Amino acid sequence: MQTKERNAENKICPLEIAVNSISGKWKIPIVWQINDGKKRPSEFLRGIAKVDRRVLNQQLNEMVADGILIKHSFNELPPRVEYTLTETGKQLVEILWKLNDWGKILIQENKIELQS
Repeated sequence: MQTKERNAENKICPLEIAVNSISGKWKIPIVWQINDGKKRPSEFLRGIAKVDRRVLNQQLNEMVADGILIKHSFNELPPRVEYTLTETGKQLVEILWKLNDWGKILIQENKIELQS
């Protein structure tokens, strides 16, 4: 009996892990920015309204730790850092496009107006 209880406690939910890895107000916009060709934190700050540099860096570091992004540091003065998508990150972009298409269906079904 104890084995069943231990197994139930140790179960891993892949959906929960996936959602947690992209939860965060700026993570999806960051992925879109990188997918559009932007690589540097200063470009993300210009491309994403109202994001604080500290929060941006925190979310970038979390996505590196989750295997979504790769951080490239260049030994230059001034220091330069660039981010690229990993293969997992590229798979995430494909999933986000599908989610975007599903959002369009919801808009049509519910007659929701798009935000500009």
